[in-house]
Amino acid sequence: MKLGKWIAVCLSTVLMLTACGAKEESGRVQIEFFQNKPEAKGSFDALIEKFNESQSRIKVIQVNPPDAETVLKTRVVKNDIPDIIGMGATDTYSLLAQSGIFMDLTNNSLLSQVDETYVEMLKDVAGMEEVTGIPYSTNANGVMYNKEIFKEMGLRVPRTWDELLATAQKVKEAGKIPFYFTYKDDWQTVLPFNALASNLEGVEFYMDRREGKITFAEKYREIAEKQLALMDYGHGDNFGKNYADGNRGFARGESAMYIQGTWAIPEIRKANPDVPIGFFPLPTGNNPEENKLISGVDTLLAISDRSKHKEEAQQFIQFLLKPENSKQYITEQTLFSTVDGVKQDDPAVAELLPYLEQDQVLDFADHYIPAAVQLNSVIQSFLQNRDIDGYLKKLDTEWDKVADRR
Repeated sequence: MKLGKWIAVCLSTVLMLTACGAKEESGRVQIEFFQNKPEAKGSFDALIEKFNESQSRIKVIQVNPPDAETVLKTRVVKNDIPDIIGMGATDTYSLLAQSGIFMDLTNNSLLSQVDETYVEMLKDVAGMEEVTGIPYSTNANGVMYNKEIFKEMGLRVPRTWDELLATAQKVKEAGKIPFYFTYKDDWQTVLPFNALASNLEGVEFYMDRREGKITFAEKYREIAEKQLALMDYGHGDNFGKNYADGNRGFARGESAMYIQGTWAIPEIRKANPDVPIGFFPLPTGNNPEENKLISGVDTLLAISDRSKHKEEAQQFIQFLLKPENSKQYITEQTLFSTVDGVKQDDPAVAELLPYLEQDQVLDFADHYIPAAVQLNSVIQSFLQNRDIDGYLKKLDTEWDKVADRR
């Protein structure tokens, strides 16, 4: 049985033992807000407290467990679905959306308040015309650079692939580390992949791959070659350092550049509040006008179709979408808002804003790859063994295995 259908069957056969996280407490309707970002818990706690104090009819409770996506999928099978779910626009979201557990928001007035670009991304990721989530915040993936090191070495921000490698070579020849790679954590290996894959082949590749019209072996060789080319400009222990090591190392000025996401900025500043961060999109080709920023939905807000308190859930989402509340959240999390008119003014990401404002953005490629493909470990192994043919064959084989099960 296809996995999406299996979830739907489970939902229809399991007895309704709970009220989907909703309870009555002291005259208030209690709704559960389940979200998957541990680093955002404090920010959401503050907003929830503000909401709960602003009125006397609804009480929101946040749930943020470790390994949240796995917990959520388990709860879905048990028909214990939270009223509101905050999660990324990933394959897990696609699977759950297709199983029919989320409220259809296609014609909901909440959508009119957010950037249409990210609404379209949700449709593409889910493979559905219906919209079942409100994109709330977005992030970006690119290259951080140390402004002081660039100034001292007379370096300019590269705008093409050749300029990027030439800049890295200059740093290397000066005896410094060009890129601080943190590939002990396999998920970090996907960051260059996302920029290369989305820019060079586009997310349209995945639409065709779903229909069996194309393969990785046919289209991803240039991407693989460029993934390997970057590895010539790391440090002596690329697979021995993890994400936390990289944040500390870049904060201390140990590398000129750091291929990373905007989400790392708060962690880097914990190690050095004064680190002079600049940020540019990873250039993947030699026409600077064609290079786009990788930016996707960091958190979307979905409502359980089985919630008994859909109206109250929408009221809370409406509260989160208020410009002052969206601004508070993206300021604390160094993210970007989907709400019209709400701008991120952190100087570290100033160079990314023109891309966002002009919709020169592409979604993360890995949002379209089923989790069961285990992309992170596949890429990590490839960067170690450097076998391009084996890598592309592995991607195709794992994709087809998952497709047969869905």
